Amino acid sequence: MSTTVDHAQPAESGGEPTGADAAPALDNPVWGALTGPHARFAEARGRAARYRSDVSLFAGLADPADPAAWDDLAQLLGPGGTALVTGSPVIPEGWEVVEGGEGVQMVDTALRAEHAPEAVRLGAADVDDVMDLISRTRPGPFLPRTLELGTYLGIRENGRLIAMAGERIQPPGWTEISAVCTDPDHRGRGLATRLMSAVAAGIKERGDTPVLHAAASNTNAVRLYESIGFSHRRRTLFLLVRAPGGLA
Repeated sequence: MSTTVDHAQPAESGGEPTGADAAPALDNPVWGALTGPHARFAEARGRAARYRSDVSLFAGLADPADPAAWDDLAQLLGPGGTALVTGSPVIPEGWEVVEGGEGVQMVDTALRAEHAPEAVRLGAADVDDVMDLISRTRPGPFLPRTLELGTYLGIRENGRLIAMAGERIQPPGWTEISAVCTDPDHRGRGLATRLMSAVAAGIKERGDTPVLHAAASNTNAVRLYESIGFSHRRRTLFLLVRAPGGLA
């Protein structure tokens, strides 16, 4: 079932960010990525940009409170088109929030980053195995070409992919660790932690700082991330929005 929010009112972010002045790029990470390190994946119009539809569902706005930016996004998406937006966007009249949830943004403050010899780089030849693992674990939105956004590492056992983690949104100076997932039959072995540390090692080697997002309701994952050296920066929203003009 679809839901709506009050239009022309800011959505609540759920609390004040910590360290905000030190990391302004994280206040609007998708826009920063699409106009920076990920510009090659972007489709842009004026003050709006989106990832190509086969790469990622995310879209960004130069100013999420600017109605003109939403008009640009509507032109990019087409009537009834959908995209994921983050932060505390002001949803204009005519747009619909199809679904949404509250998340937490966490930054690396004490993560021990080290390579994992057992981890293998995942690429185009691994797409079927990756999508199978995604379907079994549901870590969040993931499309076949999402693998192109950065380095994705996996662990196989008897040839079967049982765990993975990789890089997604890359605002300047930061790289998001995402798609952290482990086959249910292999949890409790520390595979996710080893893969996150290995992905983080590559991020730090090129001078970026790891960041991640998690559903606020996923308390087990949040506790894990805290235990390995991530700290809360802010709460945020993840909203799947539909542009005006679609079929009723």
